[in-house]
Amino acid sequence: MKLYKLFALSCVALGGMTSCNDFIDVPPTGVVDGDLAYSQPDKMVNAAYASLGDCWYSYPFNLWPYGDLGSDDCLKGGGGTTDTGYHPMEIWSTLTSTPGELDELWYRLYCNISRCNRALVALEEYGVDKLGEDTAKQRTAEVHFLRGHSYFKLLTMFRQIPWIDEEVFNNNLQEKTSNTEFTYEQLFEKVINEFELAYEGLPMEPTDGGGRTNKVAAASYLAKCYLTLAWGDGYEATDGVDFINKTYMQKVVDYTDVVVNSQYGYLEDFGDIFLPEYKNSKESVFAVQTSQYTEDNTRYGRANWSNMLNGCWGMWSCGWDFHKPSQNLVNAYKTRNGLPMFDDYDNENSYPVSSEVNDQKWDPRLFHTVGMPSFPYKYEAAYPMTVENSRTPNTYGYFTSLKDVPQRSGGETFDGSWQAFAMNDYVFRYTDVMLMRAEALIELDRTSDAMVIINDIRRRAANSIEKHISYAKDFCEISLYSASDFDTKEKARVRLRWERRLEMAMESSRYFDLRRWGIASQVLNAYFEKEKNSTYVTPDGSVTKYGQYYEDAHYTAGKNEFYPVPYNQLYYIPDLYKQNKGYN
Repeated sequence: MKLYKLFALSCVALGGMTSCNDFIDVPPTGVVDGDLAYSQPDKMVNAAYASLGDCWYSYPFNLWPYGDLGSDDCLKGGGGTTDTGYHPMEIWSTLTSTPGELDELWYRLYCNISRCNRALVALEEYGVDKLGEDTAKQRTAEVHFLRGHSYFKLLTMFRQIPWIDEEVFNNNLQEKTSNTEFTYEQLFEKVINEFELAYEGLPMEPTDGGGRTNKVAAASYLAKCYLTLAWGDGYEATDGVDFINKTYMQKVVDYTDVVVNSQYGYLEDFGDIFLPEYKNSKESVFAVQTSQYTEDNTRYGRANWSNMLNGCWGMWSCGWDFHKPSQNLVNAYKTRNGLPMFDDYDNENSYPVSSEVNDQKWDPRLFHTVGMPSFPYKYEAAYPMTVENSRTPNTYGYFTSLKDVPQRSGGETFDGSWQAFAMNDYVFRYTDVMLMRAEALIELDRTSDAMVIINDIRRRAANSIEKHISYAKDFCEISLYSASDFDTKEKARVRLRWERRLEMAMESSRYFDLRRWGIASQVLNAYFEKEKNSTYVTPDGSVTKYGQYYEDAHYTAGKNEFYPVPYNQLYYIPDLYKQNKGYN
């Protein structure tokens, strides 16, 4: 792991007039004394929390370039294929260990872990004396949650990673700790242990507010860990329905029982989930907090810099038009008699146009997720979307992302060359956890229980028209499933996976879902073949082709399941780390 080091400066006598001690006695500025920092364990914990939002578009902690661009939901967007280093993530065939974005993500997540390690050292030494036994126990549990959170992301991305904990830190063994010390399964056991420690030490609800984590969030993470492991080891040849671990699936149900019986629930309107004024609603089990300067009385606020590229072109002063929904995703929202068109949804590319109501109907969540020409941008008639709101339509088409941006009428958080938004990043929202629960129930032969969850989610979608998207009412049709739709495990799986895609689209989970189910190569290579021929008919009747760069795309099972260990990390200390299989 690449580390920044502080080196002592040698003292040099200048004409015999200045002694070495004169230099040493000058207090440094902008530096916190180590002993003083460790003696304030609560502030060290706060620093660990603060690192959750220390993100940037080149190392977004919500992983949208990997979970979305790497899937069939999304195109990169921006000014062309060379705009940022994310193009290999969407075509896979040219992915190597060299993109700086991978290196930055690795490094920054380990910076977060370093803060957690230091906080745990401070709590061990000073926690009880400074905070009291109960508070010290809770803060320790919180830090284990935060460390587990960063490790889960590293493990999700890179598979073989070095485990750096407070013992390694105390013994200064960071540069001697290999990423092969533990297997993938052993690393997951360590991450699970982090969340178990958190679960045991946290209250159901934080006692002092402030956006701290709680037992329900820890239970959600434990469910996610066990769900991931329940399908296999992450590689396609040993993932999928033939490798299901039912013991782990039962743990998913057990831990989501905690969430079901908590203060959280479905927010009544789907559209509200992605508006800043509802950022901490009952839907939000755990989220990285953001703010505007008007909210926290700071100069700039605490904006979400992970999503700063994802504003709509021409709608914002600096909307860079990244994170573009795919035609395949739009097609997936088609309905027939209110239900998804599982078998033929992608036979023909289509999309709604506000003045052209026809027999093709759509799931209403489309209009909350995808911005489309001829419809209002994020529900506001004063801000209509047109074909001019696409930066490079011949490459990336005309759709835009809606979930990760606020409404335009709220004004811009930042003016000038950077546009950031005060939008929380959901780590877990209630519906996500319920879909994980439904997935496990199906594999435990409780398909009727899973149907209840999925129908509850669809019922909320059906009730999410009048408040925000009444202009699209005539385009929408959505129905509930009947018992016959869930009378076999195979049919139930199809419906669960479809529901998860529609509900969680553009929220950075799609690729990781495909990998977990062991179907990434099948789905993505078929998607590449179809999407390279995408077209859009503009109002003047002209046809725009886009997505043609998918001609070069290919996903290789047995290699691409995980991202490569970054080059800079691999060679910082030669022979300490081993590369993931398939990469040079």
